Amino acid sequence: MNANGYTTQEIWVQNGSNRIYGIAYVPNKNEKVPLVIFSHELGNDHTSGERYAKRLAQAGYATYVFDFCGGTVGGNRSDGSNNQMSVLTEASDLEAVLASSKSWDFVDANKIVLLGGSMGGLVTTVVGSSHQDEIAGMILMYPALSAKADSESQAYQTADDIPDDVSLFGGWIHVGKNYITDLQSVDFNQLLSSYKGHMLLLHGDKDGTVPISWSEEAKEIIPDCEFHVIKNGGHEFFDQPFEDAMSYILPYVEGQVRA
Repeated sequence: MNANGYTTQEIWVQNGSNRIYGIAYVPNKNEKVPLVIFSHELGNDHTSGERYAKRLAQAGYATYVFDFCGGTVGGNRSDGSNNQMSVLTEASDLEAVLASSKSWDFVDANKIVLLGGSMGGLVTTVVGSSHQDEIAGMILMYPALSAKADSESQAYQTADDIPDDVSLFGGWIHVGKNYITDLQSVDFNQLLSSYKGHMLLLHGDKDGTVPISWSEEAKEIIPDCEFHVIKNGGHEFFDQPFEDAMSYILPYVEGQVRA
């Protein structure tokens, strides 16, 4: 038993030839519990979800944080590389995690919530909208809805003009050609408008990466959207903005898994 009310365990998930690394935060309960699956931001890894996982586990909800196969600065523990990853390869990773999680002995498979930040929010949108009958809810934090427009604003006349090595954010991260082509192939507005469940959408008013206007527009096309502005929240939530985000996340999860 852990004094914090939960234990952790490493769980590997297979997706084709790739292995996905993750950590489950499991409440100290002798019963199956709801599960939240956290999808990290571009450039981050599973550790960006740890503060959410700890708080959720303390509240009685298992949480799984994992490394996508690529999309991390500094490397990660999953297979794959940045020049192979895209929103669709990451969606495939999340689908593999979702499918695997239903067999974990501590998970109530009827009570799974997806939680994603930034690029992880786009991935969550893709998977959540296509697996609506398999999830109890979906939470998007500062989703990178501007990424598609940013990719289309590049001076690429055709797909052949897109280089095999694409530099993003001034060279902070390098990705492959399919990162651009896959982004451009997805109609995120259509996916958001197709989600029939109750969705929680959070965005900081100090986000310098994805302007809050993108979420303000998204909330108008999501049929059942609970939207909250996180005061002083940037692109990722820390300190008081994190506490404010949790004040919405915890009751949302409770409401969705108890419904």
